[in-house]
Amino acid sequence: MSAVTEAVRTVAPGGSLGQSVRDSLVVARRNLIRMTRIPEMVIFGLIQPIMFVVLFSYVFGGSMNIGGSTDSGTYREFLMAGIFAQTVTFATAGAGAGIADDMHKGLIDRFRSLPMARGAVLTGRTLADLVQTALTLFVLAVVALLVGWRTHTNVGEVLGAFGLLLLAGYAFTWIGALIGLSVRTPEAATSGGLIWLFPVTFVSNAFVDSSRMTPWLRHVADWNPFSATVQACRELFGNPGVSPSDAWPMQHPVWASLIYSVLIIVVFRTLAVRKYRSATA
Repeated sequence: MSAVTEAVRTVAPGGSLGQSVRDSLVVARRNLIRMTRIPEMVIFGLIQPIMFVVLFSYVFGGSMNIGGSTDSGTYREFLMAGIFAQTVTFATAGAGAGIADDMHKGLIDRFRSLPMARGAVLTGRTLADLVQTALTLFVLAVVALLVGWRTHTNVGEVLGAFGLLLLAGYAFTWIGALIGLSVRTPEAATSGGLIWLFPVTFVSNAFVDSSRMTPWLRHVADWNPFSATVQACRELFGNPGVSPSDAWPMQHPVWASLIYSVLIIVVFRTLAVRKYRSATA
């Protein structure tokens, strides 16, 4: 903590935007150092998505009908975009719990005493979570390749898909930040962060073809921001997708994913920073 204090106090003078960026990077560095000192945080974060890959691939692989085929290999390629998106989205719960823990321990009050941009504490935290999410995605992609997942497009499109995943994950961490600032304990932040994630991720096209849902539920799934990211990744990976839909997000999933992610960041960052200021006033 002393290193963070010294770094922030010696920040070179500059515009408010420049100071905010520098302060955010200092806080991000502090959180990354903390993660390396508690390796079980990273390890447990990797185990869950790996379990999902293995369980869904081999337990449900031969029973799912994708595009008229029940081939397990087809389902694996269909599945992986959903698993990737679920993994980056579930990082929200960790972000909320981390911020709630800092609030509970009084660390935020220590930051308040420093000459730093108010929003930098939250931005730095979400940036550190983004780095951890990127590491998790890399390990998950390796595991997916081992169980038979393949892409069928060029490198640029594959990297674009992972870029969309990271952007969506970063957007959802701002929802976690708001939840973490709104509760009193890390345990409540974890529970609150998971309650809404399950319907968002499962009422979607991540694990099943949404065309097999009842009409009203398919409409919800097709307009779900999570579904747009999943469908965009399938398109960019060249993997099997859901049956054609008239919903605009399913017709233009890449643009829909970008728009949804940017809107979520703008709205929830604004709300989170406002909540942070009132909570620490």
